[in-house]
Amino acid sequence: MENNNKPRVFSGVQPTGNIHLGNYIGALKQFVDLQNDTDCFYCIVDMHSITVPQDPKQLKETTLDVAALYLAVGLDPKKATIFVQSTVPQHAELSWILTCNSYTGELSRMTQFKDKSKGSESAPTGLFTYPLLMAADILLYDAKFVPVGNDQKQHIELTRDLAIRFNNKYGDTFVVPDYKGIEVGARIMALDDPTKKMSKSAENIHSRISLLDEPSKVKKSIMKSTTDSDGIIRFDVDEKPGISNLLTIYSVFTGKKIDDIVAEYEGSGYGQFKKDLVEIVNGGLEPIQSKYKEIRNSEELIKILKDGTEKASAAAEKTMKRVKEKVGFISL
Repeated sequence: MENNNKPRVFSGVQPTGNIHLGNYIGALKQFVDLQNDTDCFYCIVDMHSITVPQDPKQLKETTLDVAALYLAVGLDPKKATIFVQSTVPQHAELSWILTCNSYTGELSRMTQFKDKSKGSESAPTGLFTYPLLMAADILLYDAKFVPVGNDQKQHIELTRDLAIRFNNKYGDTFVVPDYKGIEVGARIMALDDPTKKMSKSAENIHSRISLLDEPSKVKKSIMKSTTDSDGIIRFDVDEKPGISNLLTIYSVFTGKKIDDIVAEYEGSGYGQFKKDLVEIVNGGLEPIQSKYKEIRNSEELIKILKDGTEKASAAAEKTMKRVKEKVGFISL
């Protein structure tokens, strides 16, 4: 089930617009950190993206955008399997089997479904059942660890429940995965409202910083970011969520501990801190953007995705063979 005795890791990102700092810090940065010591499968989860309406032409482009950003942030196709979800049909196949082993009650308790369907009398069925597709994504590859932002923790818990339920019913079939969070930056907040998570869908473009933003846009977003009126740089998520969010971003990009950053800026106001953060973030994004431009329209990108599909399909088929045998499907 595992390659070279390395634990298997799976995770993915939706191709719905430019990846922002929340995605990068909460997930992609960790993807890169894990690729040397684990057997990684990283997916562009385009099937998840169609739970809400998408423009087909744009979806194709954004799928390739995310694939290029995977490589630009430092993922190495020689170390990690990088592929597009819809090119491996076993994802949908296992999702249906898990659907038949799940309950509407547990799906209706999913916080993200409640949030996204709020105020609507009827929500798309895919929005309701997509945690099952996410579970299939993970279980298909015998993943032991799942590095995702902490807003996805509830879905990992559901995946564990489904794996345990299936194993108890049919015998040992699935590896029961563990959520793998991070200590700093697991939840990056919106710059204009630090009580809300940074989001691609927010109307205000200055609520987020995306990996491909121009330096001038980064500067404006940081300088306009919401803080508070006392001007004291201190980490306190409850009382000072704005400056605490900026301190988290500063810490992740520099590798410095938050306490050390606070000490460094003792007696300084928010203005100088924000100016320095602009330089730090733009400096961190420059090599990512350069690599992205180099590979986005290259034949190499397509080859990497094709190779990834082959590797992912081979691994997925091994799991599906086990699953089908357990549930009683015939093999011809």
